[in-house]
Amino acid sequence: MPRLAPLLTCLLGLLLLAANPAHAQEMPPWGTGESRGEDLSIYLVTFGPGDDVASWWGHGSLVVEDHKAQQARLYNYGMFSFDQTMLLRYAMGRLEFWVDDASPGATFRFYRSLNRDVRLQELNLSLAQKVELARLLAVNVLPENRNYLYQHYSDNCVTRLRDGIDKVLGGQLQQAMSTPGRMTLRDHVRRYTAVGPPMSLLLDFLMNDEIDQPITRWQEAFLPDELERQVAEMQVVGADGQKHPLVARNMTSYASQGRPQTPEQPPKYGPVLLVLGLVFGGGAVGLSLWSRRSGARAPRILLGLQNVLVGLVLGIPGFALFIMWVFTEHTVTHRNENLFLANPLTLLALPLGIQMIFGSARAPERLRRLWLALAGLGVLGLVLKALPMFDQDNWRLIAFILPISVGMAGALRLGRAPAAARAPDALASSLKAS
Repeated sequence: MPRLAPLLTCLLGLLLLAANPAHAQEMPPWGTGESRGEDLSIYLVTFGPGDDVASWWGHGSLVVEDHKAQQARLYNYGMFSFDQTMLLRYAMGRLEFWVDDASPGATFRFYRSLNRDVRLQELNLSLAQKVELARLLAVNVLPENRNYLYQHYSDNCVTRLRDGIDKVLGGQLQQAMSTPGRMTLRDHVRRYTAVGPPMSLLLDFLMNDEIDQPITRWQEAFLPDELERQVAEMQVVGADGQKHPLVARNMTSYASQGRPQTPEQPPKYGPVLLVLGLVFGGGAVGLSLWSRRSGARAPRILLGLQNVLVGLVLGIPGFALFIMWVFTEHTVTHRNENLFLANPLTLLALPLGIQMIFGSARAPERLRRLWLALAGLGVLGLVLKALPMFDQDNWRLIAFILPISVGMAGALRLGRAPAAARAPDALASSLKAS
């Protein structure tokens, strides 16, 4: 996504640009060397999750304030251009972001209007470190420096904040955060997307085992809340050689009202998906048995509708996943084991299902062959899980999709006999009529 568009942590940067068209362009005093460390305060700002998919992850920024000059700016690394080529650049994995500055007050009001948390941590930096970080931000925002190639997990609008703080601390942040993380990247994605189960399941399907490997707390800090948590726990060595907290004080500019908290652990919906898969696959077998016994049109039409539904729900993501692997730079989608479960072949169930609904004599046989192939691929993917290199965490999807494929294959297999038996009857009726 997670470089996936739905996982863009900083999509609202575009809205901030629209909300602050008159953002400052002149170099602030800390960029020209006029500011003194004792006059500066630097805040890590964490914005809570929002309602739309792109804002589920929250957002983060840094604020620099010069009390003497009475100037303050918020540095936002989440800006990008929503132009005609944006979707194409994203699809190819080449989405470019940049950093921009804005009024902190206007930005806070904007997030408040969206009922999103606005939390600040004043960083307990030395005078020299404040000057260095403030100047780094002012230089980064210059046109020649501001652009970067967005990578959802490793180079986004929050990791840029993390890296800047770590730089002025002489690497202390990264060293302290080199310990094992709380969970994998996939687990983090699943818990942040728990508010929207269908989207959560889609993202789970699209991403490969790159996000299933053990990670460090440093890598976990691609998320705003995780960076906030770790900075709050951080002890750094100051100019006096003594350790002290990295956060001098915490402030809340706005607390959201009635918004659910992000769960600490990913949801456990594997059993539910297994039941759904069994019900759907078993339902297809039931329709086939009904058709075999009664010869009625209704079960054939309903089974055709099931094929259309599966072709849409599983075939389109399977086709998209294949395209992303072959033609784009979204490496998190490459060599994805879920292609054993749903792939471009699955999409064929859509037109064949429509043909079956309208009584095509050839559609059932073609669907039978299709589902036998898909069920075979699904079983192969399951068997290969015994090998160490097939370590993708996709058991939930296996539990959901494999019963559907096996059930559909069984249903079309059962449906062959009645179809063959009815063909001579139809021919005899035709001859009698003539």
